[in-house]
Amino acid sequence: MYEKTKYLLAGDKALDIEFGNSISEEINSKIRSMTVAIETQNVLGVIEAVPTYRSLMIHYDPLKTDFNKLKDTLKTLEENLDNIDLPEPEVIEIPTLYGGDYGPDIENVAKHNNMSVDEVIKIHTSEEYLIYMLGFTPGFPYLGGMDTKIATPRLQSPRTKIPGGSVGIAGEQTGIYPIDSPGGWQLIGRTPLDLFDPKREIPILLKAGNYIAFKSINETEYIEIKNAMNNGTYEYKKYPRKNWGDDNGTN
Repeated sequence: MYEKTKYLLAGDKALDIEFGNSISEEINSKIRSMTVAIETQNVLGVIEAVPTYRSLMIHYDPLKTDFNKLKDTLKTLEENLDNIDLPEPEVIEIPTLYGGDYGPDIENVAKHNNMSVDEVIKIHTSEEYLIYMLGFTPGFPYLGGMDTKIATPRLQSPRTKIPGGSVGIAGEQTGIYPIDSPGGWQLIGRTPLDLFDPKREIPILLKAGNYIAFKSINETEYIEIKNAMNNGTYEYKKYPRKNWGDDNGTN
């Protein structure tokens, strides 16, 4: 975390607020607080606030405000972040079918870390992962919290097409490909959930600042959930995050 937050020009219609230069829950908490403050205060001219690992990009309408006016307003908001009541983070369950054709690299991950496939699955499903940011493709979540026991390097040769819903590992990170796309992550499973659906009222399922938890399912369950998704009858499993307020220093 920087001692003093940086307010930077980002073209003629955007401002970048940099809070630090590392991936940390402390910085993410401040980004989340600032995002909520901007949303609740309806800051003049602000079109969208886009969180990243260490900064917040503010897109604005230059016909309604300018860089200096907006910077002054945002600095005032930052000085009063202690008065912001953050909403309780939500955990969404991500049912995942591990291994086989759905996760063709899980054997690589197990072999690289000298463990069995079942151990990889057990470790991968034992955490709640903070969604730091979304990007790369619509709804791709950059997650924190993966156990380094299953860390595995990227593939040497990326695939040209990975099926949407694939769950992968790259280095010490894990993530989910929302749509068919190229990629070089080690694929360990696949979820039947649609993380991105342009026909939904809110197309992107996940939200930065919330958490996800992977749950191992079998192929029958995968097909049932996929059918429910297609029929519009699937009910997402969500719950409040455990120990909220005890370990983040923000509430």
